[in-house]
Amino acid sequence: MRLPLHFAVHALFLLALVPPLFAQQYPVKPIRLVVGFAAGGATDVVARLIGQKLTEKLGQPVVVENRPGAGGNIAAELVAKSASDGYTLLVPAFAHVVNPALYAKLPFDTVKDFAPVTLFASAANILAVHPSVPVRSVKEFIALAKARPGELTYGAGGNGTASHLAGELLNSMAGIKVANIQYKGSAPASVDLLGGHISAAFPGVGIAMPHVRSGRLRALGIASLKRSTMMPEVPTISEAGVPGFEVISWYGLLAPAGTPSDIVQRLNSEVTRSLHEPDAIERLRVVGFDAVTTSPAEFGAFITREIAKWTKVVRAAGVRVE
Repeated sequence: MRLPLHFAVHALFLLALVPPLFAQQYPVKPIRLVVGFAAGGATDVVARLIGQKLTEKLGQPVVVENRPGAGGNIAAELVAKSASDGYTLLVPAFAHVVNPALYAKLPFDTVKDFAPVTLFASAANILAVHPSVPVRSVKEFIALAKARPGELTYGAGGNGTASHLAGELLNSMAGIKVANIQYKGSAPASVDLLGGHISAAFPGVGIAMPHVRSGRLRALGIASLKRSTMMPEVPTISEAGVPGFEVISWYGLLAPAGTPSDIVQRLNSEVTRSLHEPDAIERLRVVGFDAVTTSPAEFGAFITREIAKWTKVVRAAGVRVE
């Protein structure tokens, strides 16, 4: 028996309402924010801030779950293989776009297995030297490095980290060779820089600022394309002699691929609303980060560009995971 046309049209209309209704009901249970690094680190700190804000906005607990290991790959794999329902999300960091080049094989596709939600925090790195190094600008640092190839050193808080690859990028773009000294974390690298045991490093602006203010370090340039609001007197490395130089530490939000677009947009909207609130801006600023928001498409494009950029740097420098 065939249904009258108006019944069929009515049925189709009701079906069309299902996705929006589903999105409006989301969430109906707690949400997990999976972090690929240990509690207390920068990724964990910003994840807990955004988790608290989402808890307030969504009316459900948003719980941070730390799954450290393999440079964030353990957490990324967990989320990539989770249900695409918006209840398991990843807080990716800089390592997420470097790992495809560092590791011979990953158990997930960094782009295809995730649905971008938004970028939400970033922090510029800064080229800082010990006061014993006889330079006061990026150009002078480059000139000294060319005059003494291999004599200057820079410390990094781990293989493939932003502080490591910033030095490799500067070597490549400026045509110099500043030797890398690897440390098991940023803290010991900072101790040796303050002690004058290494020439330079690329710490985050928030970490370096008090030492620059006290005179224990000298800031030569900010590794972003815009000057830092925290240290506006310091020129960017790009304007100071290496055009286009940029290295930023960043954090965002990813869902498993296939997550309904309505849920992705809801999460994006709530994060954006949160990051326009003065207390969130200030809490990020206290730990050295700027609040940043993007559309899902913009975040996806950012990830693709970053992967391409750092793949070239990693391969040119011959960086490998030990």
